[in-house]
Amino acid sequence: MSELASQSQDSESQDSQAIYVHWPWCQSKCPYCDFNSHVGMDMGMEEYRDLILRDLAHAKAQFDQRPVHSVFFGGGTPSLMEPFVAGQILENIDQIFGLAHDAEVTLEANPSSVENARMQGFAAAGINRFSLGIQSLRDADLRKLGRAHDAKTALEAVALAQRHVGRVSIDLIYARHGQKFHDWMTELDEVLSLGLDHLSLYQLTIEPGTVYARLHREGRLALPDDEAGADMYEATLEACANAGLFAYEISNLAKPGFESRHNQTYWRYEPYLGVGPGAHGRPRLGGQIFETHHAAKPSDWALGTIQANCLSQDDELSERLVMGLRLWEGLDLSFLQKMGKQLDHAALSKSLPGGLIKEARHDYLQLSPQGRLVLEHLLPIIDGHITSS
Repeated sequence: MSELASQSQDSESQDSQAIYVHWPWCQSKCPYCDFNSHVGMDMGMEEYRDLILRDLAHAKAQFDQRPVHSVFFGGGTPSLMEPFVAGQILENIDQIFGLAHDAEVTLEANPSSVENARMQGFAAAGINRFSLGIQSLRDADLRKLGRAHDAKTALEAVALAQRHVGRVSIDLIYARHGQKFHDWMTELDEVLSLGLDHLSLYQLTIEPGTVYARLHREGRLALPDDEAGADMYEATLEACANAGLFAYEISNLAKPGFESRHNQTYWRYEPYLGVGPGAHGRPRLGGQIFETHHAAKPSDWALGTIQANCLSQDDELSERLVMGLRLWEGLDLSFLQKMGKQLDHAALSKSLPGGLIKEARHDYLQLSPQGRLVLEHLLPIIDGHITSS
């Protein structure tokens, strides 16, 4: 088993959790986006804050109380929030659960003159990590992606974020409409020259119900084929590794020690609370895992609509596989024994083409980079080789 995997064994013994705070509003809807986001804020800042505090109080009353190692303000565009609101939410989290002195506190931000000006305020409020939605350093592509900023504003945002907090990540989309291999690699070199410690790199995918889905259906949006996308991905991993950033997850690369602690909470299947419109959670109560889901529409969420169900064993197994196998460190399978199951690792290895599995044992499974790239296709095969013990 890899060293990282052994370090993450029995993660719940750490007795801590993460909290995701959803801000659902944006200035505009990007044509590729299928997230729970809404144009135009339909409540005041203080009302939103009070409703988040309500959600936190409900979680305290209903589930195990654990100290918090990570808070993530996601969206939507949470950098449209006033910094004092983020500060008051963090103060409440600390009062209710206890916020670790070294907690990772991330806020997603879009580059714009207004949001850039708020960075110092967010840092003073307790944000210590920014995740910037740069998406591209090409103005023409930014317009196609429906982004309001240009490359100059994006670079200004990176510099400001680096000045105000110790950790900065940026999101980029590759295999974009009309993008060639050389074009992407040139753009990536420019990004790597910024000296960032974390990158989230996503291949453009067509999500149902988006503007891009309609354009693609009408033949008006031509994307690189799967082979070209795979070539870009493999070259990206190599270029980033040469710059000291390693793929600890399918789409996330970091310098050692700068991995996203919050996202690792999801992938390692540790407890987390989700508050805000549409937010999901996996809190614990008495050793059981619960699935929580707030109403997605802000006006419904304001009414206190929330679903909470004890997760079935089959659902837990599926989630642990899909989340854990994304990681370079692999998946500790000791949870299977508690379920009365086991992995037939020898039969699994024989059933798959060579090069997709890096290591397989009854208590551990690690995919290769090539295997992680086709994880969606491997999951039903892996699941089919998990049997009753």
